[in-house]
Amino acid sequence: MSQGNTTPTLSPEKLSELKTLFQEQLDSGLHPGASMAVYHRGKLVLDIYGGIADIPTATPVNSDTMFVTFSCTKAISAFAWHILWERGQLELGHFLQEYWPEFGANGKETINFRHILTHTAGFPQTPATLNYTNVLDWDKVTKAMEEAKPIYKPGETIAYHSWNMGFVIGEIVRRIDGRVISRFLQDEVFDPIGINDFHIGLPPEKEARVATVYGMEGFSDSKKLEFFNTSKAHQAIIPASNGISTARDLARFYGMLSMGGSLDGVDIMRPGAIKGAAVQQLEGLDKAADYPRWVKLGLGWAIDDPSMGSPSGEGRFDHSVGHGGLGSCVGWMDINHKLGVAILTNGVREPESNAKRLGALSDAIKACLS
Repeated sequence: MSQGNTTPTLSPEKLSELKTLFQEQLDSGLHPGASMAVYHRGKLVLDIYGGIADIPTATPVNSDTMFVTFSCTKAISAFAWHILWERGQLELGHFLQEYWPEFGANGKETINFRHILTHTAGFPQTPATLNYTNVLDWDKVTKAMEEAKPIYKPGETIAYHSWNMGFVIGEIVRRIDGRVISRFLQDEVFDPIGINDFHIGLPPEKEARVATVYGMEGFSDSKKLEFFNTSKAHQAIIPASNGISTARDLARFYGMLSMGGSLDGVDIMRPGAIKGAAVQQLEGLDKAADYPRWVKLGLGWAIDDPSMGSPSGEGRFDHSVGHGGLGSCVGWMDINHKLGVAILTNGVREPESNAKRLGALSDAIKACLS
């Protein structure tokens, strides 16, 4: 295990225990490689990494290793809508067809922005036409979204929109702003606060830095991992699931959120807007999950997911808010304690054991505040 340069603000004793747990998870084979970073009060206080990025070549994880973050990407993409919302360019209660007329076909005319952000739009299933080839073609993606038919009445049922959420977010950003979502986020968020290594659509010159993803015990979807280990998948625009990042840069995003939308003197969003997006909107059983899953949802962000550790309290903002990614990673923030966290691994596990390992690390991070 190695560590980058950081500013100490956490308990040294608890921090040592956290680092030991991080190494123990690597040594026990829970994942081949991992990286973890923490921002506290706007400063990078932890940046550790270890293990193997690619097994056949024995390439070690280093400070610049990038990981496929899978659905951690959703929280970043949703933030593009938060920005447009704060600027008055969209309203959460407006129907999407007002901005994208073709989207209203096949019973989707009453779907609004809030439905998309809370996974209650009613069309959770990725259309069959979007295979691992067509998903790389944005024209085919938007056509598939227009042709999709709800299986639930919009607004009534929580059902995780695994890829559809991101496609809709991306197309609406393009129609309102004119920029593709990757460019929008780069210009409006990443460049202003110095996030250099988070990408939805990886630059080809960074390809060699990406850790290979491996399926661990209990994970059987080998085709999905084969796809996400290709340069085509890395360099495409899949706003729900192909963000690629270092732990340091994902934690910096959450560090900015935890500081109320500002970092190093740069204002990205008002604190009130951050809190508005982070407050709980819904709670209930996710009907689209392959296993029974009770969820708490903000606007595009998950609240107190088990991979984020134990809840901090019962208050309106005593929560961890962020998003996990396909049995391998999580990013979250705690606005009351000004914490921004990213835990990335390249070992995809089934949900229960994944939540246990990431939740243990998240709890150990929270313990460092005491």
